[in-house]
Amino acid sequence: MRIAIDAMGGDHAPGLIVQGALEAAAQWPDTELLLVGDTSVIEPLMKGQKPANMTICHADEVIGPDDEPVKAVRRKKGASMVVAGQLVREKQADAMLSAGNTGALMATGLLVVGRMDGIERPALAPMMPTMDDIGVLALDLGANMDAKPEHLLQYAIMGSIYRAKVHGMKKPRVGLLNVGTEAKKGNEISKVAYELLEQAPIHFIGNVEARDVLTRNCDVLVCDGFAGNIMLKAMEGAAGTIFTSLKDAFGQSLMTKLAAAIMLPKLRTIKKKMDYKEHGGAPLLGLNGLVVKCHGSSDVVAVKNAVRQARIAVQGQLIESIADEINGK
Repeated sequence: MRIAIDAMGGDHAPGLIVQGALEAAAQWPDTELLLVGDTSVIEPLMKGQKPANMTICHADEVIGPDDEPVKAVRRKKGASMVVAGQLVREKQADAMLSAGNTGALMATGLLVVGRMDGIERPALAPMMPTMDDIGVLALDLGANMDAKPEHLLQYAIMGSIYRAKVHGMKKPRVGLLNVGTEAKKGNEISKVAYELLEQAPIHFIGNVEARDVLTRNCDVLVCDGFAGNIMLKAMEGAAGTIFTSLKDAFGQSLMTKLAAAIMLPKLRTIKKKMDYKEHGGAPLLGLNGLVVKCHGSSDVVAVKNAVRQARIAVQGQLIESIADEINGK
């Protein structure tokens, strides 16, 4: 298989992106990695390493974090992100990864890779960490701010297939994010979506509340991008505040510093559970090819894990399975 990597996108690009790709190339020699970006910049970063399963695909432009997504994709035809998308569209790559501008990647998915027949709106589907280390696949968490009940139905089907194909779950539990667990709770969109999900070919367990997500009250969490993104950022902010408070508390005296030394291994384990780098990236489900959005701050570990994630999805024929289910084949 061939995986295209946008080497120029992300806070630590191209240095850590290239290093992560080199480690992935060594780990999986059966996978060809296409590093997309400025050859004159990438080659020195490889420090003489030339893996047989790695190729540089030159792209002389970059879409920055402040670029207007749609305009940038349409005007910067030679941007690394756009070129990677073209490789997927033209079947020269089975998947693409990027840690760049999220809006631009969504535009690349829609305008370059193309939307899957039968899908109205693709969804961003990151893994949310849980206390049992299994995680919850949540979608949509920011690709679309507004959603119709029919969109939520498609998210549920795509998310269920993803967990089955990529994570090996035989019967993933699908929950609908709501303000209460009762069937009649929520706004009109939620109520109609509930009825649609009850009739869908999935294991729907009903409404779920955000406070229970970290204890994995479901395996696939369905929500619109507005509510989902707020929930995600609230959890990220809470986790960051808790760790900062703990650090301050443990540094107040000799006694608390000794306690911190004893607790350090356990605290590192908890922090690792909440670390985005362990989950690789978030797929944009509903496109004609596999597109994975890596965290903007992705480092070597995150890039390597994103390659692993893409490999499993391609091997499991994720895109083909979603297309067949959506189109009733």
